[in-house]
Amino acid sequence: MEDLYQYERELYQKGAKLIGGVDEVGRGPLIGSVVAACVVLPEDFHLEGLTDSKKLSEKKRNLFYDIIQEQALAIGVGIIDEKKIDEVNIYEATKLAMKEAIQNTNIKLDHVLIDAMPLDISIPTTSIIKGDSKSISIAAASVIAKVTRDKMMYELDQKYPMYNLKHNKGYPTKKHLEAIQEYGITKYHRLSYGPVKEYQDKKNPIDINL
Repeated sequence: MEDLYQYERELYQKGAKLIGGVDEVGRGPLIGSVVAACVVLPEDFHLEGLTDSKKLSEKKRNLFYDIIQEQALAIGVGIIDEKKIDEVNIYEATKLAMKEAIQNTNIKLDHVLIDAMPLDISIPTTSIIKGDSKSISIAAASVIAKVTRDKMMYELDQKYPMYNLKHNKGYPTKKHLEAIQEYGITKYHRLSYGPVKEYQDKKNPIDINL
């Protein structure tokens, strides 16, 4: 079993008190924003079964989301939309979302643990490969980011049911790609992404009169 408290414990021992865990969701989808979260947990926080949000069922994620919202010392969310993603590329947009999430905690952090991504910020950071499976703070952030973005996809699904966003969350599944071929793209699709590029001139009829 991975010790999800190892990084936090070492930082507490060095005198850090407010540790932010940062993760993002939505680098791969063809549509919508990339979402990052920064979560600051109390030192005595414990939640059995919390890990990388991708490994949890939706029911468990939603349950953990509520518990984290209730018990966290601070939570910040950063959202960078598809237009900015197209403008700066998804890697840079992800960094912007993470920085926004850290800023939106509205507290002075002692250290930030980040899932994989290096960030150039004034706070000391540690980037951890597969951090959402190795740090309790990053795992908590992955749940907040995932549930937040999924809710956004459910809202889009009500407007554009033909893309099956409720189930694919915007990722390039067979159904999603077939729907793009049949209906074109929405104003929320990422124009810089390969499968979307060739349909730039074919806007979904729903958007034409907006």
